[in-house]
Amino acid sequence: MLQIAVLISGGGSNLQCLIDTMKDSGEKEFSICTVISDREASGLKRAEKAGIETHLVDRKIGRPKLSEEINRILSGKADYIILAGFLSILEESFIEQWMGKIINIHPSLLPDFGGKGMYGMHVHEAVIQAGAEVSGCTVHFVDKGIDTGEIINQMSISVDRSWDAVRLQKEVLKLEHKLLPQTVHLLCEKGINL
Repeated sequence: MLQIAVLISGGGSNLQCLIDTMKDSGEKEFSICTVISDREASGLKRAEKAGIETHLVDRKIGRPKLSEEINRILSGKADYIILAGFLSILEESFIEQWMGKIINIHPSLLPDFGGKGMYGMHVHEAVIQAGAEVSGCTVHFVDKGIDTGEIINQMSISVDRSWDAVRLQKEVLKLEHKLLPQTVHLLCEKGINL
């Protein structure tokens, strides 16, 4: 059974989908071994309610120490790390150590609308501003770039011209809640590698 660590920065709705998937599978495919947040986040309460170990590693300690502390917590514990709305940038040495074992979910169809500054509502605002007819979400391996890692899985949705960024965010989040558990299932079944 795969041991998965989930890194968050916010409410943890994608985390909740993984918790629900884990429970539905009877914890046969994977188990969430720990949840780490880089700031006070309600997602930690979701994990605690599910009986999952949690850690708060404040991003204010700086990127090198943040990565070092996360690595200390995960050492010998996790097979994969899922970034589910985790906003801090991890050190290159951390990424090298965990290469092929860190996946991220991003709220656009990468490579479009990815990179520095493209997170959360900024992504959806850019999609609307560009007049894109299609958007969606992507799960990809994390590499040393920002949103540049190999794509594992994507889901798309047609963008209605009447939508604003808030509506688009809601619609894409529905897709994320399907795509992330589906991708974790693929990791468990097929052991996807770089």
